[in-house]
Amino acid sequence: MDFRLDGKVAIVTGGASGIGRGISEAFGLAGACVLLTYYLSEQGAAETVAEIEKAGGMAHAMHADLTQESENDRVMQTAVERFGRLDILVTNSGGLLRRSRVTECPLELWNKALAINLTSTFLSCRAALKHMERAGSGCIITTSSLAAHDGGGNGATHYAAAKAGVLTFTKALAKEVGPLGIRVNSVAPGLIGTQFHDRFSTLEGRQTTVSRTPLGREGTPADVAAAVLFLASPASGFITGEAIEVNGGQGVF
Repeated sequence: MDFRLDGKVAIVTGGASGIGRGISEAFGLAGACVLLTYYLSEQGAAETVAEIEKAGGMAHAMHADLTQESENDRVMQTAVERFGRLDILVTNSGGLLRRSRVTECPLELWNKALAINLTSTFLSCRAALKHMERAGSGCIITTSSLAAHDGGGNGATHYAAAKAGVLTFTKALAKEVGPLGIRVNSVAPGLIGTQFHDRFSTLEGRQTTVSRTPLGREGTPADVAAAVLFLASPASGFITGEAIEVNGGQGVF
């Protein structure tokens, strides 16, 4: 069974920290040339590129605001110009911004949550497909969330709605581009031990979640990266329109 990505060119948006960094490094170790984008994590981007190159891989980092159409076009074109092609896109950029009850949620926060999570996914996919459709092949993996299924924690309605949109968009896009030889899937992480939860979740809340998780621990970026690597590899060649939930069994009971 083939999990290697030798000769492939992959873009990982939000690939400089947390889950995105785990994916970028896993792709590099699997033999892919990796272009990763960042918005705030410039140091993390440099460190991620250095780790991939240290292991013998090829990587490049670039700053981009992926809520902007032109920025997405620039990222995809850079990958093609630098590495010669575009095979894989992982749309990992996004975030919660801040928690807010619906009755207190300003329209600006709602719109920004949709922009950085859902609109950025749409724009990145559309820009990548311009290249993938010409090649007659390609693989896209979006990043949804357990929140898309269960509504998320308190004050995360805007985030959960955006991630649910990502999940539905993934399934719709898979049907649209499957006949063109392009696969589209998603991962939906649960509680993953990253700066995201360091910032937005309390220690007590995290411990409670772990106590209700059948596998009895938080996930790691490597756990998510393994699922993404599978979806990007030839081993998943007959899988499209699916979402792998990486959550240790949350929601089973």
